[in-house]
Amino acid sequence: MDEPNPKMDPSPGEDAAGRERGDLWRRGVPGPRPLPPMSPPAPGSAPVPGNSSAPGNAAGNTPEATPAGGWASANHDDVLVRLVDVYKSFGRLQVLKGVTLDFKRGQSTVVIGPSGAGKSVLLKLIVGLLKPDRGEVWYAGRRLDTLSDQELVDIRKRVGFLFQMGALFDSMTVGENICFPLVQHTPMGKAQRHQRCTEVLHMVGLPGIERKMPAELSGGQRKRVALARAIVLQPELVLYDEPTTGLDPIRADLINELIVALARATKLTGVAVTHDMVSARKIADRMLMLYDGHIVAEGDPRSFLATNDEMVQRFIHGQAEKDELDHIRQAFAGGGGNPSTAPQGAEHD
Repeated sequence: MDEPNPKMDPSPGEDAAGRERGDLWRRGVPGPRPLPPMSPPAPGSAPVPGNSSAPGNAAGNTPEATPAGGWASANHDDVLVRLVDVYKSFGRLQVLKGVTLDFKRGQSTVVIGPSGAGKSVLLKLIVGLLKPDRGEVWYAGRRLDTLSDQELVDIRKRVGFLFQMGALFDSMTVGENICFPLVQHTPMGKAQRHQRCTEVLHMVGLPGIERKMPAELSGGQRKRVALARAIVLQPELVLYDEPTTGLDPIRADLINELIVALARATKLTGVAVTHDMVSARKIADRMLMLYDGHIVAEGDPRSFLATNDEMVQRFIHGQAEKDELDHIRQAFAGGGGNPSTAPQGAEHD
């Protein structure tokens, strides 16, 4: 008979964090027990730097051989996600060019930047939907970019994702949409799933709509149902991709308030990408700007918004670059509003 595979215990910090998160969820919304802690790495996989169960680290000290730039920081216990020198391209288009970032537990980080800057790519790298061309992506002390899709399942169960347009299944009821992750990833019975669905709908202010179809809901309601689905597995991290896109200011403010309330009540870690500066100001503990593949500014909201950086200020206040404005003005100058009469060369953006 073969010997059983060795089992790595979760680090004390991770185990305690999981228990605390479950207590907070239960305190706010009585219901079924939270999901169990993330499964250990498969036998033969790379050891987790800083994990007391890693080979040669019985005393809990950081191993002598740590991947360059990886989880080597002495204060990594408060870091949930770490990107190290990450590059990502699509064909000839370079999107991320050596991005290094930490996302701390319990903190809400807002990433701003122009369209095409790589903000949504950043979220997909964090949850393992994309892999970097170079660099490292870590989650709770475990390197993601070297894991298989099957190995990523345990981690993805601990991450909620609010998609830009909600991404509800049109052919499913609200209740079926919300319960879909529970059916896929938990042993819950039908009664438990119904109870959990009722709880999260109550949290987002939409009780009693389980039997409605997405087509019967307003845009704001669909976004709140999508948020309910994102938190139904009681995650420790939620990724928000343009959470207020397509909503009027009042409904957008409601989504912002929900994000803030969830963070306060459950100590969720949040990462949001947005163009909406009203939303960014409201939900952020920390703000950073991604531009031309690099992090060009970051800080707490007060210092970030007060920066003297011209690029950041233009984005905050929605001001186009001077050469772009000059281009438009020249295109219409002297031609009675007909761009075709603009001087040669003005057509080049």
